[in-house]
Amino acid sequence: MNLEHPTILMVDPAHFDVSYTINPWMDPGRWSVDAGRLHQEARTAWMSLRAGLVAAGCDVITAGGAPGLPDMVFPANAAVVLDGKAVMARFRHPERRGEESRLVELFESLREQGVVDEIVHLPDGCWHEGAGDCMWDATRGWFWAGFGPRSSRRAIDRIEEAFDRPCVPLELATERCYHLDVCFCPLSGGDILYYPEAFTDEGRLAIEARVDAKRLIVATEEDLLRFSVNAFDIDRRVFTARSTPRLRGALAERGYGTAEFDVSPFLLAGGGAHCMVLRLDRTSVSSPARDETAGTLARA
Repeated sequence: MNLEHPTILMVDPAHFDVSYTINPWMDPGRWSVDAGRLHQEARTAWMSLRAGLVAAGCDVITAGGAPGLPDMVFPANAAVVLDGKAVMARFRHPERRGEESRLVELFESLREQGVVDEIVHLPDGCWHEGAGDCMWDATRGWFWAGFGPRSSRRAIDRIEEAFDRPCVPLELATERCYHLDVCFCPLSGGDILYYPEAFTDEGRLAIEARVDAKRLIVATEEDLLRFSVNAFDIDRRVFTARSTPRLRGALAERGYGTAEFDVSPFLLAGGGAHCMVLRLDRTSVSSPARDETAGTLARA
């Protein structure tokens, strides 16, 4: 794999709807009242996010979804990808397990195209929901790995083995923060945006022991409700749902711009900007910033 630009996977929202409830944000009743309008708004939001990525210099690969699998539109949950290797998801809820075979077909196609080099499968019953619960921190050279509501603790050990890279396990304390990416966002400048109340005491302390307080950006309840923490950045531009002036200002103070999108139809399924993408080009190549912090994990 030798990708020249940030390479992003998105899944067409043709089959997106909200027809079941597997997290506290999902609202099938509200969706069904005006499904036609909301579906069109979801298409518009998806196209806007895609256009923003293209304008930022990204190569966007668009995959098709499938009838009856509305959450395929959230490819962050499909796999963990680093150095051309993809560890495929195993979904805890039956409503999403139908995605697994479709996603394997998709990644086999990506492998044939040279976008990924290797595909790894977790054993049955070893639940893990992709980059939604396992986020690469390029500054520090490790994964932050959530577990609890969706992903199992033992899956983190398998991911460490697959990538030969350390993982920092973070236990999630509430069903509302059912994936790590709902409440945690490592940024390219080394800063961490997070919502402390999402974690058990042990999980919160694991973050605070490894990240200098000056690098922590604390999200508020309003930031969480807006899905502003469910974000990602490209060259220090943070792609996010519509944010708050406070958070926008906090990011600006640290040298980040924001690209905000009205993704409100997807919030009815419990997904935001990060959920709607999967970055395929990440590598573990060392950087000066990473070298400065490389010993932190061992010391903490």
